[in-house]
Amino acid sequence: MKLAELRQHYALESLSENEVRPDPVDQFAFWFEEATASQILEPNAMTLATATLDGRPSARTVLLKDFGNQGFTFFTNYESQKGTDLAENPRAALLFTWLDLQRQIRIEGRVEKIAPEASFAYFQSRPRSSQIGAWASPQSHPIEGREVLEKWEAAMELKFAGLEKLPLPPNWGGYRVIPEVFEFWQGRLSRLHDRILYTREGEGWKIERLAP
Repeated sequence: MKLAELRQHYALESLSENEVRPDPVDQFAFWFEEATASQILEPNAMTLATATLDGRPSARTVLLKDFGNQGFTFFTNYESQKGTDLAENPRAALLFTWLDLQRQIRIEGRVEKIAPEASFAYFQSRPRSSQIGAWASPQSHPIEGREVLEKWEAAMELKFAGLEKLPLPPNWGGYRVIPEVFEFWQGRLSRLHDRILYTREGEGWKIERLAP
């Protein structure tokens, strides 16, 4: 198989700067509702890109847990690689890729931690096994083997025996990406894709078309 011969033709939809919502959060909500209705796997999965203070980038997939005019929220261990990056350089990019719909959305902005009370409420809404996992895992740090992780998991099960809702780990919580840029991408024929860019201007948004 030759990689250069792998091709898909995009012709499902079009996207016009004259038809998108004036507010990109509204446009995101419209597309997200369509993605959810299409029953694609994990429509809230997004690539999160961060960088160290000296510009070394890294990316991984996380799950969007809330969004609105205040920003886009995800949760993680603050001592993970992404947490360390964001402590040094509180800016990030998000990428939603919905290939079944021939769409993607790119978001860039600054990042802040959400209130501890909001992290606590979300943490206790998670399945108990996920709460245990958050306590057991030193995320992104080297461990000697799977058995070590399972040993820590068993220790947390013992520590919190009888509790259905666990306390919030001190190193775990939510981040909010506050958008400054949105790009909505719709696949088109001949690789002449539609790309609509929103850029923050004061209290509003500037809308432009980008060449593919």
